[in-house]
Amino acid sequence: MRSVFKKKSTIQYFNNTISVFIILITISFSILLFSNFNFTGAIKNIGFSLFSGIRSGIHEVSSLVSRTVLSVSELTILRREYNELAERIARYEQLERSAAEIRQENSRLREQLGFSQNLRFRHIAAEFIGRDPDNLFSAFVINKGSHQGVAVDMPVIAYQDGAQSLVGKVIQVGFFESLVMPLYDARSFISARFSQSRFEGILEGRGNPDMSLLMRFINKQARDEINTGDVIVSSGLGGIYPPGINIGRVSRIRFDENEISMEVEVTTSIDFSRLEYVFVIDAASIGELYD
Repeated sequence: MRSVFKKKSTIQYFNNTISVFIILITISFSILLFSNFNFTGAIKNIGFSLFSGIRSGIHEVSSLVSRTVLSVSELTILRREYNELAERIARYEQLERSAAEIRQENSRLREQLGFSQNLRFRHIAAEFIGRDPDNLFSAFVINKGSHQGVAVDMPVIAYQDGAQSLVGKVIQVGFFESLVMPLYDARSFISARFSQSRFEGILEGRGNPDMSLLMRFINKQARDEINTGDVIVSSGLGGIYPPGINIGRVSRIRFDENEISMEVEVTTSIDFSRLEYVFVIDAASIGELYD
């Protein structure tokens, strides 16, 4: 019994000795291995690699954020510069339009000035500034009145498209403004004649600038001597309008065998929708010219 127990103790001691030996060998091998591969350096390399990766990630993120902020800032600057350029271009375009309008206005004024200098009557240059509020479709207002020498019944002419034409006459005068009755007014009656055949008649308005004038009481003998397109001028009879002022052209001939006279429709030479400047003729200069 004692021998068996002693045998077991010997075996257990042997096993313990082997285990301690293995542990010592393992420790020795590990120490040798770590000393050969520079364990401390390896740890540093691993830490450096990890830190480098984190640092690279942080750098990329910060770079992305920085680029985004910079892009937004640049976009804001570009948008502001674009708006400034757009406003500048708009101002330049406005200046260009204004310059073009000024050139056109100067051209028209030079044209009117040239006509004024060659006009044989004493006259008062005026500008169309509005319409009579009591008669929007007929009388219109000019910016000259009694202070500038305008008087009632003075004839009014205009220069348009390279020719002078009769506009109407002054019917009311204020100190600085006057009211002009145009040819197409239903109250307008003018002694007129054919420029070529010299037949005479009475020209009357029909109350609308879009309608032609009506020339009545023309001798029927004129039938074979007048044609569409003939020029109609003022005759000078009546003492208001000077003779020979262009009025318009024949647009239609009316003839009835049963009537003692004939009629023609006349399209005015003046386009009243484009009327800007007029000349009021001094009535005294008309008589002086033909005395």
